[in-house]
Amino acid sequence: MMQLNLNGNLGLCGAHRTGKTTLANALASQLNIPFVRTTTSQVFAQLGLDPAEPMDFKTRLFVQNHVLDAAEQIWQSSASPFISDRTPIDMIAYTLGDIQGKTDVNFVLLSQYIDRCFASTNQFFQHLAIIQPGIPLVYEEGKAALNAAYIEHINVLVIGLCGDHRLTANVFCNARDAISLDLRIRNILESVTST
Repeated sequence: MMQLNLNGNLGLCGAHRTGKTTLANALASQLNIPFVRTTTSQVFAQLGLDPAEPMDFKTRLFVQNHVLDAAEQIWQSSASPFISDRTPIDMIAYTLGDIQGKTDVNFVLLSQYIDRCFASTNQFFQHLAIIQPGIPLVYEEGKAALNAAYIEHINVLVIGLCGDHRLTANVFCNARDAISLDLRIRNILESVTST
């Protein structure tokens, strides 16, 4: 069997309910490196909030800063290379996803948060893999809303953010129709590993 090497950390990014956690576990096993799970749901629970419920922008930004704090602590304490099922790119997308035409936004605070997320992504991840929607949606308690249109909205935001000039990571976008676990694994490994 050929030995595959991951040069740096890999972050799976994209909307919720797209299979990122399952895929991250499988990739970590294939590469024999740690899967570093983030704690988004736990942060919401600690703050007494439900991720499936609407929230005003001030609350969203408050939560997202706490989510990023928790994730950075986990990534900082992990040996490299590792795989994570969330990235700061996701965090920007969910923050932007809550903004509508009449949303009251402190643009200075939003810009500072976005800059912080790009800096964190560049610090902790050398590779990003965008996992697009496609697998069947399955409800789970404590997870974000099962709304196909909202998931698509987040997906488009992630794709756009991954093209931003502030990002230094190598970015791979998994094809929308590549939904089998084996095919997803193969596509990502071909993109991010050397032999």
